[in-house]
Amino acid sequence: MMSDKAKDRTAASTPFMNAFERGSGPAAEGVREALARVEVAESFLPLYEPRRYKVFYGGRGGAKSWAFARALLVLALQGRKRILCAREFQASIADSVMSLLVDQIHRLKLQKFFSIQKTGISAPITKSEFKFTGLRVNPDTIRSFEGADICWVEEAQRLSKESLDILIPTIRKAGSEIWFSFNPEEDSDPVWTRFALNPPPGALVVKVGWADNPWFPAVLNEERLYMLENDPDAYDHVWEGNCRKIGDAVIFKGKYSIEEFETPPGARFYFGADWGFGADPTTLIRCFEQDRVLFVDQESYAVGLDLDRIAETWKRDIPGCDKWPIYADASQPQTVRHVRGFGFRVDAAKKWPGSVEDGITFLRGYKQIKVHKRCTHTADEMRKYSYKTDSLTREVFPVALDKHNHCIDAIRYGLNKKIRRRGGVI
Repeated sequence: MMSDKAKDRTAASTPFMNAFERGSGPAAEGVREALARVEVAESFLPLYEPRRYKVFYGGRGGAKSWAFARALLVLALQGRKRILCAREFQASIADSVMSLLVDQIHRLKLQKFFSIQKTGISAPITKSEFKFTGLRVNPDTIRSFEGADICWVEEAQRLSKESLDILIPTIRKAGSEIWFSFNPEEDSDPVWTRFALNPPPGALVVKVGWADNPWFPAVLNEERLYMLENDPDAYDHVWEGNCRKIGDAVIFKGKYSIEEFETPPGARFYFGADWGFGADPTTLIRCFEQDRVLFVDQESYAVGLDLDRIAETWKRDIPGCDKWPIYADASQPQTVRHVRGFGFRVDAAKKWPGSVEDGITFLRGYKQIKVHKRCTHTADEMRKYSYKTDSLTREVFPVALDKHNHCIDAIRYGLNKKIRRRGGVI
């Protein structure tokens, strides 16, 4: 069954059924009627607005390719357009998006408005045309497309810096647009750093995923849920559209899962807190043990939380937390005393040289760490909390990076009475 989140995204009717530019008459009326039947997912409506750069990225199931193909076909029937469809690598027309465009032509029942040839597509009624090329194999050929109105680069994560440097100044016709669609790979990829991290002024940059697709099929949702439960690291990249992580550096790789579970009555809870200042969050985590498995079933996570609002926030997020012992970051004793004044049984967790490493060793000693789906920030940190690596060799060092660890630190603090210090027990 499709997820409720995806169901909530209803398809929007396209706002352009009266925009056909060839005037009145049977042909124009036929186009209007055809376009009036086209549906566009809400997230992709900005594709139909003029922008120099349109960048859509995200994970599997977001219908980016379908949406781009559909939008270009619609625009080709609104007026004369010269459209270039490019990839980094295209050895033959079979490697292009031509088959995707043809499929959309048939799905939208627009066959009578387009002429499909072996290596191109045209719309005789508006004299629009689609051309296809690879950027890496014949980079100089791109210069012959300087009159293009729109250039769509599919799988743009594969673009080299050299290809980008040739493409962008080539597509220079007044009012021309460059569209990029891609699933992110590495955070060093040129299209990611140039358009997602540092977008040019006025660029449209949108992250879309499975939840933005109102037609997301049940069979894909089953695959998504299976990966979420069994390989959350891969899920974050494949389905959530985040850059791939250095797998060997992820501290809890293979040691955790994200799933739903019931908290047993009478469970012995462990509470840990980490204080946040500035952009860092204040966190409170509840967990319990069962058969050498650690369960994280509740979290409170708030950025910019005033000291005087900690009590109400914690009680709202985790009812009953004021009845249990809480161990917190010892670096802020005045905060510990302040929160204790609200009736919480909070004490500072012990720290010692190597306490972070000892805590990580202890946590990795569990058969598994199960994080409840509602604990979204804890789950995110489990995916991202990593060791330092050499920027050139990618060698992993046994030193934990001090980021993506506010919930994990809270877990360590909560369990600090159980963590063994190298050379003895605390």
